Order: sequence, then structure tokens, then C-alpha cells
Amino acid sequence: MSTLFRKKSIDEMLMQSRKKELKRSLGLLDLIFLGVGCVIGTGIFVVTGVVAAQSAGPAIILSFILAGIACALAAFCYAEFSSAVPISGSVYTYTYATLGEIFAFLIGWDLMLEYVLAISAVATGWSAYFQSLIEGFGIKIPAILSSAPGSGHGGAVNLPAILIILLITALVSRGVKESTRFNNIMVLVKLAVILAFIVAGAGYVKPDNWTPFMPFGFSGVVTSAATVFFAYIGFDVIATASEEVKRPQRDMPIGIIASLAICTILYIGVSLVLTGMIPYTKLNVADPVAFALKFVGQDRLAGIISVGAVAGITTVLLALIYAQVRLSYAMSRDGLLPKVLGRVHPTYKTPFVNTWITGIIAAFIAGFVDLTTLAHLVNMGTLAAFSLISISIIVLRKKYPDLKPSFSVPFVPVLPAISALICIYLSLSLPKVTWISFLIWLAFGTIVYFIYARKHSHLSSPRQ
Repeated sequence: MSTLFRKKSIDEMLMQSRKKELKRSLGLLDLIFLGVGCVIGTGIFVVTGVVAAQSAGPAIILSFILAGIACALAAFCYAEFSSAVPISGSVYTYTYATLGEIFAFLIGWDLMLEYVLAISAVATGWSAYFQSLIEGFGIKIPAILSSAPGSGHGGAVNLPAILIILLITALVSRGVKESTRFNNIMVLVKLAVILAFIVAGAGYVKPDNWTPFMPFGFSGVVTSAATVFFAYIGFDVIATASEEVKRPQRDMPIGIIASLAICTILYIGVSLVLTGMIPYTKLNVADPVAFALKFVGQDRLAGIISVGAVAGITTVLLALIYAQVRLSYAMSRDGLLPKVLGRVHPTYKTPFVNTWITGIIAAFIAGFVDLTTLAHLVNMGTLAAFSLISISIIVLRKKYPDLKPSFSVPFVPVLPAISALICIYLSLSLPKVTWISFLIWLAFGTIVYFIYARKHSHLSSPRQ
């Protein structure tokens, strides 16, 4: 039983990172853009309108603030960990050092599902915006090739979703610097488009549209906060990049906190303008930002917004694929997953085979599975990860009092405890089917751990 809670020492982790299997090529701006690239995408272009219409109304800004506060508390914990232990794996690695192997494996197992489903769900959103964009040029993809079976559109395969995942997979497999260069350009396009919407839309705001402000009550705000967590999952992607950052001790905390702050401000700004431009009841559409501009007669700007949405969602895909691969790479390197996932390409210095396995699986799901019933699982995975990292910081302080991270969470253990409680509270508002699906996946993961991971763990038979 004691082997279930065996821990990987931080000294061993730091020695592993010094082997430089992955190339350290990322700077502070790359990190911030990686976080913004992942956080600002489907959430701002799709989720804002749907959540406002269905469960929050104009009070969606409170939902984003509540979710942002919960994320900020977790972000402090990520910042301390990533500056103290700058290696790949994010919360999986941190849990391995503090809570033990079984918890580390299960949260890694949970996050792998979260990332793959998120990649597939985001690709589906990208496909919808892309089709809307090209239809403006008179090009229409037949329904049978543009939506998954079971989505209600008569489709057999969502071909655009498959192709965009495979394209981004090819880019990520070639190298982290090449990927971030592309990501930085796309993020700049996205930010310009979002700021254009806020500035242009502010002139059409009617304060009457903000009344009633909280039509679904405070419970609606809380439910919406749990839902819009999907929009925030990206900032922890930065933590997965630790091993490829030039100056991790300095840049990791700044990158995590700065990207979250930028994204929260943009979410609040867009939500405020969106619900002020148009009655919230009309926002239950797939492209609420473009729809609101068309509603006030700004058709040309609506077209530009669609371009920004396509660019924005593309960067989300890149960051998610990157994060999933770095997570499974770290688990493979520890022996908990098959060796093939931990092999680094001699030229590109990336987990090449792992990247393509991830891309092909996600492309298949996006192309052939209706993701509506699975989307909440992404939120559940994020909340579970945030809860664990908050608890892990408390353990880290007690177990490794001599560690000197460049950023320290204030008011430990109170602040991390509040962070964990908020995440647990938000998770309780998710649908029952989400909890059942989550527990089934964890049960499956437990079986995999006992059949494979426990025996092959490097802590079971040291091989470094």
C-alpha cells in the first residue's frame, strides 16, 4: 500500500531537467502569448453569448470575475511550483512530489482526457467559424462533410475540424520555437480584433439591456462560473512549458499571472459590451460577437471578427496540443505510460511520435463524435487539477521548507485552502452526468495504474 503514495524527490526532478532533452528556447513574451493564446478563444467568441442567454444574463461579468478569482488563487500556486520545480508535467509533476504516485497518475490521467476533449471541442468551434467565414465568399462545404454524426446537421464527418488539428499537429511536432512564432502572430491578430470589437461595440451599448442584471439569480451566476471555467483552462498550459523556458525561475510566475490578468480583463470587457449591445436573450448563438455586430448593422466589422475568431481558436488548438503532449511525455519519462510517448526527436527536440498520436486521436474525436455531452468533463478536469495543486502547495511548504522559489503564495495555508474550496464548490454545480462520467474515467485510470503504471514506474525499479 505504501507504494501508492511513493513520491518523486524534487532533487531528482531538477537533475532530470538538467539533462536538457527538450530545448530551452522560450522567453517571457512567448509564455504570456502561449497563455493568452490558449485562454482567449472559444470562451470569448462562443461561450460568452451562450452562457449569458442560458444561465447568467448580463451578470455573466460576475461569473467571469468569480471564475477569475478562483483561477487567480490557483495561478499563485502554479506560479510558486513552476518557479521552484521548472520541469514538464504541470500539476501531475507537482502532485508526484507532494501527494504521491497514485494521485499524480490519476490527475495526469484526468488531464489527458481533459486536453484531448478540449482539443476536439475547440476544433469543432473552429470549424463552425471557418465555415461561416468562407460562406461570406460564396463557398459552402456540404453538410455531410462539415459536421459530426449525431450533431443534428446530417453530417458524416467534420472534415474542417480534422484538417485543422492535423495541420497544428504537424506544426507542433516540428519544434516549440516554430510553434510559438506562429502562435505569437495569431495572438496579436486576435487581440487587435477583440479590442476593435470593444471600442466599436461600446458606441452601441444601451444600459437598458443590462436590466434585469441577474435574471437567473445568484445560483445562475455560480453555475455560469463553473461553465465559463472552460474559457480559463489555458493559463495552466504555461506550467507545462517549464522545461523549455530560458529563465524559468523569473519568467514562469510572471507569465502565468500576467496572462491570466490580461484574459480576465478582456473577458469582462467583451461580456459588458456584448450584453449592452443586444438583449441577452438573443445571444444563444454559435457566433455571438459577430452576431451582435450584425444586429447593430456593422456587417463588415462582423466579417473581420470572424477572421479574428478563426485566428484566435487556432492558437487555442496549438496550446492545448502542446500541453497534452508535454504532460504525457512527463508521465512516460517516469515510466507510468509507454516509452514511445517519451521519445524525443533527435532533430526537432520534440516528443514527435507522441505529438502525432495525440493529434490523430483528437482529430478522430472531433471528426466523428458529437461533443455536446462531453464538454463539461473539461471543466471537471480543470477544477480537479486546481484543487490538487492548491492542496499540494500546503504539502510542499511543510515537506520542502528550504526551497526558495522566486514567487511565493501569500498566506499559506489559508489562501490555497480557499482556492481548493472554491474549486470544489464550483464543481458541485456541474451536471450529475459529468460527475458520473468523471468517476468512470477515474475508475478506468485506477485499473490502468494497477495493471501497468505501478509495475513500470521508475520508482519501482530505478532506471535513471
